[in-house]
Amino acid sequence: MALSILAESAPLTTNPHGVVCVGGTRVTLDTVVAVFKQGSTAEEIVYRYPSLRLGDVYASIAFYLNHQEDVEEYLQQRQQQAQEIRQINEARFDPQGLRDRLLARRIERQAWSSC
Repeated sequence: MALSILAESAPLTTNPHGVVCVGGTRVTLDTVVAVFKQGSTAEEIVYRYPSLRLGDVYASIAFYLNHQEDVEEYLQQRQQQAQEIRQINEARFDPQGLRDRLLARRIERQAWSSC
């Protein structure tokens, strides 16, 4: 009996927002690559993200290693998009103003509860 070797595509899909996910889950390629670059093994990644399958993680890591330049460019674009969204949200919803309002409410509630 001869072993039949078939090429399989990487278990990566792009969602409607342009985010690449692994193995039909909502775990992003960004996440898997980041944890891998921090030194985690495929087994540790599956342990941290149980919705992933071990073979899909290995295949995703292999894809990253074989297409490192393209994946790094994609990751850079994702970081830039995240920074732009963060700036838009901070401009719309000033985090310092929100903190001040929440602290004022807390002080007001404490004043009412001490009566």
